[in-house]
This record gives sequence, structure tokens and C-alpha cells, in this order.
Amino acid sequence: MDTMTESVIKTQMDPAGLDGFEQLRAMRDGHLPPAPIADTLGFAGFDVPERGTAVFELDPEPRHYNPIGSVHGGVHATLLDSACGCAVHSTLAVGEAYTSLDLTVKFLKAVTVDSGRLRAVGTVIQRGRRTALAEAKLYDGQDRLVAYASSSCLIMG
Repeated sequence: MDTMTESVIKTQMDPAGLDGFEQLRAMRDGHLPPAPIADTLGFAGFDVPERGTAVFELDPEPRHYNPIGSVHGGVHATLLDSACGCAVHSTLAVGEAYTSLDLTVKFLKAVTVDSGRLRAVGTVIQRGRRTALAEAKLYDGQDRLVAYASSSCLIMG
């Protein structure tokens, strides 16, 4: 086995024994692989500063554009969905899982490559035994609110 393979094996963790917050922190720190969507869209950053909060960043690029010359709403929605979902994920106990039940997005301002780095901040509003409600706000590089979302999630044991 080469040194690179050994290094990867040593840094990988078994997520089954971790709670949701620990899983996300392990992803952030490179001990677990990130979600493939992060690579697909080119997420620039990810953090879980505390339980119930998740932050995603992305630098808008022309590849994110829709036919009218601004960042596609699906990119906004993906950032907001990721922030809401991972905020809920950070509250899970060992052995719990979740799935999104809905996502409602409000687009407030057009985004282009000139908007600067986008930052989606997700927060759990209410966490019950079977459901959770989260919200996320998407800000541009000048810290202006450009989109808002709310999401309901089903908690599974």
C-alpha cells in the first residue's frame, strides 16, 4: 500500500458511531468525504459553528448562470437546502437520520459573478422528536440578503 492510500485510510472515520454534529465536523475537517453536490457546484466553504447551525459558501461563476445572465435559482435553492438540511443534521443523535419534507425559497435579488462570494446560513428554528423546522438566509459578498428559505424535515430513528 502506498503512503497516499495509507494517509487516506488513517484520516477516514466511521460515521456510524458519530452524532450528526460530529459527522459534519468530520466532513469539514477532511476525515469524511464531503457530499458529492459540493464538488458538482463548487462549494467554496462549509462550516458547522455550533449545533443547529450550518454555513455554506460559493463563488458564483458563469457556469452557474441561467439563460438570462444571472445565477440560476437552482443554485440558490441548493445552497439554502444544504444549509437548512445540515443545520438539522447537526442536531441528530447517533443512529438518527433525516430527510427533507419541503423547501420554500424566496428570491429577493439577482446574483451574478460580480455579487461576490455567496454565504448561506442555516438555523434550526424548532427541533422535535419526529420533525424539525429550519430556515436559511443567502447573502452576497456585500452581506445583502439575496434569498431566503424555510424547510421541514422528518427525523427518523
